[in-house]
Amino acid sequence: MNDGFKEAPQNLSNTTDAKPLKTEKKKPSFLGHRERLRERFIKGGPDALPDYELLELILFRSIPRRDTKPIAKALIEHFGSFAEVISAEPSRLTDVKGIGNSVAIDIKMVQAAALRLSQGSILKKTALHSWSQLIDYCRASMAYKNKEQFRILFLDKKNYLIADEVQSQGTVDHTPVYIREIIHRALEHAASSIILVHNHPSGDVTPSRADIEMTKKIISAAEALSIIVHDHIIVGRDGHASFRALQLL
Repeated sequence: MNDGFKEAPQNLSNTTDAKPLKTEKKKPSFLGHRERLRERFIKGGPDALPDYELLELILFRSIPRRDTKPIAKALIEHFGSFAEVISAEPSRLTDVKGIGNSVAIDIKMVQAAALRLSQGSILKKTALHSWSQLIDYCRASMAYKNKEQFRILFLDKKNYLIADEVQSQGTVDHTPVYIREIIHRALEHAASSIILVHNHPSGDVTPSRADIEMTKKIISAAEALSIIVHDHIIVGRDGHASFRALQLL
């Protein structure tokens, strides 16, 4: 009789402690699209991309876990162009599905950077010798606003930009203009000359009779204090008008 202990038979079918095999997760399809879009941007620059794809690139960091193409296309369809999207007020941006407050702020930061860059191009030159850059800056700042704004550019005796101020904002077709405040601010800045700028949200940059009459009053008040009004510029979505070019000064 064998009194020794017998080894218990192993249950090879017992997989209670076995670790399940790991299954490799598939990457979302839009990640590959993002890489391809970045490559096209690197190789061809912004001109290689239509408006909605350039907007997609911006949205990548703001919306990391979603396909941004439908959102970018919805923004372009809603506002009309890349420039109009980044120029839109945050409250209007959030009307588009998929755009929350944080994304709207990110879009506005893009506009702020663009304006700072544009402004820098005219700070190192006299305003009258960098006229095209000045027009570009004014259009980028105001052309896509949905309300009228009245802006004043203050220049020193060498026509370098001293200050850039929005004096007032009004409605879709009117903004109040305060002549005494314009002259007061020019004196505070010790400005030798000024350039008046306002926008027409309608897109039609033709000076109205009220625009012409108001400009004459400002010129008269400025001349009394030896301040020159170089021009009054009206900007719109598709262009601009110069009072000097139109011989209205």
